Amino acid sequence: MPFSRLAAATTPTCHLGFGLAAVGRPGYITLGRDRDLPADRTVDALRARTHELLDAAYAQGVRYLDAARSYGRSEEFLADWLRARPNVTDVVIGSKWGYTYTADWTTDAERHEVKDHGTATYERQRAETDALLGDRLDLYQIHSVTPDSPALTDRELHTRLAEAAARGVTIGFSTSGPAQADAIRAALAVTVDGAPLFRTVQSTYNILETSAGPALAEAHDAGLTVIVKEGMANGRLADPNAPAALRAVAEETGAGCDAVALAYALRRPWAGVVLSGAATADQLASNLHAAAVDLDDDQQARLEALAEPARTYWAHRSQLPWH
Repeated sequence: MPFSRLAAATTPTCHLGFGLAAVGRPGYITLGRDRDLPADRTVDALRARTHELLDAAYAQGVRYLDAARSYGRSEEFLADWLRARPNVTDVVIGSKWGYTYTADWTTDAERHEVKDHGTATYERQRAETDALLGDRLDLYQIHSVTPDSPALTDRELHTRLAEAAARGVTIGFSTSGPAQADAIRAALAVTVDGAPLFRTVQSTYNILETSAGPALAEAHDAGLTVIVKEGMANGRLADPNAPAALRAVAEETGAGCDAVALAYALRRPWAGVVLSGAATADQLASNLHAAAVDLDDDQQARLEALAEPARTYWAHRSQLPWH
C-alpha cells in the first residue's frame, strides 16, 4: 500500500500533508484568502505560488500531497512540479474524483463545482487524472461521500474501483457534511468479492467539528489510513478569527493558533495524516510547527469545549463566501 511510505518517513513533519484546494483555483471559501493571494490570480500566478509551496513543503519533510479534479488546475500544477523534479520520488500523491470544476477560472461563478458520483463521471475523471499524473498517482478518493451517495451502493462502480486497486492505486473516499460519521460507517461496509474496498478515509475534523471522531477511530481500527482535512475550519481557527480560548492556548504554547489547531488533530490516536491548506509560505511554515506543539490535559479540555453541534458547524460553513 503506498501509504506505508509515510510510516517509514523520519522527518518531524512526516504526518503532516499539504493540500492544494486553496491554490489550485482563484476562488475558495478560506477566510482571509483575499489577502493571501495576489490580486491578479492568473493561471501562471497560481502555478508559481503552488510550486513555491510544494518546494517549501517538500524541503520541510512533507511527503503527502493532496489534489482533486475540482480543485481547478491543482492536478496540472502538481504534475508540472513533479516533471520538473524527477528526483522527487518519495512523495505520496493523492487526488479525488466526483466533483467537476465549473467556475472557468473566476471567483464569482454561480456554481464553482458540480457533484456526480456516477460511473460515467468516474471514468471521465479517471482518464483526466491519468493524463496528468499517470503512474505518479498513489491514491484516488471519491470526493465528499454522504450517506445518500450512490457511490456507496453502485456495484458497477465498486467493480471499476476494485479493478483500479488491482492495478496498484489505493482507493479511498472523503466525507463532508453533518452526517460524516454515518457515511464513514456505511463505506466501511462496502466490499468487493468479500474484501473491503476502501483503504483510506479523508474527513473534516477540527476543534469546532469533532462529530466524525468516533467513526474515524473505527475506520482506523479497521485498517484504514485516516486523513484529516479542514483542520483549520476554513480559516476560522486562524488569527484574526480564532476563538479566545484558542488564542489563549496558543499564547501559552508559544505557537500560532493555526499550529495549535493542527496539533489538536495530530494528537488524535487515529490520525494518519493531517493536511495543511496553506496559501502562503509563511502560513505553511507556521502550520508545520504543529508537529512540535505539546498540549496538556487542561489545554486539550479547553479546546474540546469549543466544539459546535455538527449541523451548526456545517450551516456556518455553507454560508462562507467564495473569495
